[in-house]
Order: sequence, then structure tokens, then C-alpha cells
Amino acid sequence: MRLFIRKMSEDRAVQILNWKYKVPYDFYNNESIKELLENSYSVVIDENDQLIGFFCVGHSAQVPSGIQYGAYTEKCIDIGLGMKPELTGQGLGFAFFSFILKHVQNVYKLVPLRLTVAKFNERAIRLYEKMGFEKKMEFSNGATVFMTMVNPITVPKVHRH
Repeated sequence: MRLFIRKMSEDRAVQILNWKYKVPYDFYNNESIKELLENSYSVVIDENDQLIGFFCVGHSAQVPSGIQYGAYTEKCIDIGLGMKPELTGQGLGFAFFSFILKHVQNVYKLVPLRLTVAKFNERAIRLYEKMGFEKKMEFSNGATVFMTMVNPITVPKVHRH
């Protein structure tokens, strides 16, 4: 499957707003069209122009209640992402997240990446750990416990001859 990144459009935002995740992932069914149309959101499509998922970077990827707990004090680029519900649980997450990660690392060179995940989302946590992310801190918004995970900078080694 070949993947491509496109700017979020109103049509794509409406599609995403109609996604319905199964319990307990239904927690993620709450984006707003205004938020999705902000500049930090992009979509991932396949070669047939089918929507695979979306991602955002920066402040939009942070959980607001984490700020009061100091979850976002380190200098990192925050990433948030979502995959079309019908595609989850099929082993496609690795390719999807790898594609997004490569793009973000190319744009934000040599800056650690951070993401925030609901602690119950063990499927995502396993994937993020597989991709080199390490658990950092936990905080709660009263209803859900979240965890930040950071992918430290990996500086290429210089070989001397």
C-alpha cells in the first residue's frame, strides 16, 4: 500500500467526524470540524485516494489537562494520529505510523518526538514502543489516564576513516 500526505480538507474532516470506534476506543470519537481544519492537521491517503487516517503536530496533539501536570515542558514535537476504525487491528498500524513518523522526522530534524496516548490503549502503546518511544509520565483528566511517550533523538554516527 502506497501512502500520501495531503492537507486536511472540509470533506475529509466530515469523513473523520463520522468515524465510530468500538468500545473502549470510542473515547476517540470527539474531534471537532474546527479543530480538524486547523493548519496542523493532515490526512494520509492511499494510491486510490482512500482516507487511511490523519495526524497533527504541535499543540493540537497535546491533551489540555496534561499541561497542568507539566507533561509538555520538555522541548519536543508532539504528534497525534488516528487511523480509520475499519482498518485498525489488522496489522496496518506499523506501516501507517512509520510513514507518519518518517515525514515528521524529515520536517523536524533532530528534535525528540512525543505523543500522548490513553493508558488503556495497549495496542497503540505496543506499536509506539516497537518504534522506539519510551514511557515518560502519566496524568489524568478525571475520566481517563494518559501517558506521554518520547522518541529520543537518534543522531547519526559519524564514521572516521
